[in-house]
Amino acid sequence: MRWKNSPAVMPQSPRDPDGFANRVRQHLDWLRVRGFSDETIETRERYLTYFAVWCADRSLGRPNEIIKPILERYQRWLYYYRSEDGRPLSFQSQHHRLSALKVFFRWLAKENYILSNPASELELPKVGKRLPKSVLTPREVERVLAGADVKTPLGIRDRAMMETFYSSGIRRSELLRLKLYDLDQERGTIAVRQGKGNKDRVVPVGDRALAWLDKYLDEVRPTLVCEPDEGTIFLTARGAEFLRENLTSLIAGYVERSGIGKKGSCHLFRHAMATAMLENGADIRFIQALLGHSRIETTQIYTEVSIKKLKEIHSATHPARMKKQRTAAASTAAPDIEDLLCTLTLEEQEEDTPRST
Repeated sequence: MRWKNSPAVMPQSPRDPDGFANRVRQHLDWLRVRGFSDETIETRERYLTYFAVWCADRSLGRPNEIIKPILERYQRWLYYYRSEDGRPLSFQSQHHRLSALKVFFRWLAKENYILSNPASELELPKVGKRLPKSVLTPREVERVLAGADVKTPLGIRDRAMMETFYSSGIRRSELLRLKLYDLDQERGTIAVRQGKGNKDRVVPVGDRALAWLDKYLDEVRPTLVCEPDEGTIFLTARGAEFLRENLTSLIAGYVERSGIGKKGSCHLFRHAMATAMLENGADIRFIQALLGHSRIETTQIYTEVSIKKLKEIHSATHPARMKKQRTAAASTAAPDIEDLLCTLTLEEQEEDTPRST
């Protein structure tokens, strides 16, 4: 049960208004009208295309031919699927693909394109909470940053990108969309436009990251940019915008060559920043705003990493208060400990979902 490592292409049936191609196109237009982000729409299209290709291989060309047993069969297929290197799909990936189908078929039923919704009672895989495999210490981050050869133009660019990741905690997709007008060097801030959930926010950037950004913008970007200049801050050697896969590969290379013995890419800086700031006493609500999380519960998972240090300090300095505080706080603090890092792990999986399978 393997898919070839090539982009999935929607089976075309131009003469069939009830075919998958037409209905998926209408559904994506419906999402656009309701303000869903381009990235969300692109992901939904990819997942629906996977399903349409699977159906076409089984002589199913219309959504109105799909019944619940077929969806359950597809769900089993996803469970047993293996990539070319033998890896299964994570439960999170399975959940995302099936969720896209549930939204699609709910929309079809609402628009009366099908008589009933075959996905209404489809049970999605349970997604457990997973902490990141690796959280870098400040010393390890410095080793990764030092890997950029700042004697070269591209090394300066790469250092500026990594410093921006680490200082601001922004997501990979958010860094890729940064424009020149988003950077306020005087105030030391970056405007993140249409982040996750289509929400804008302003995040601070430290002096060191600003210094590398200034160096890149003054010395390197003018040599990379091609006309017409659309204002994207970080450009490839050919003056184009980065593809997310290329940026992931670039940063992962620096992590691997640093010799720290951990794997990962852009999200490592986001994890490391939040963990270090919490350990240094930053308020959880500030971290919440910085990361662009809509609920404080999703941010408090980072205390899973910093809580060990906090407990050591607390046990050593306030042993008499330990029992009282633990009793009062147990019901609220314990669940919060498990939320933030897991949320960021899920974010990382969503961003790193391959465009082809």
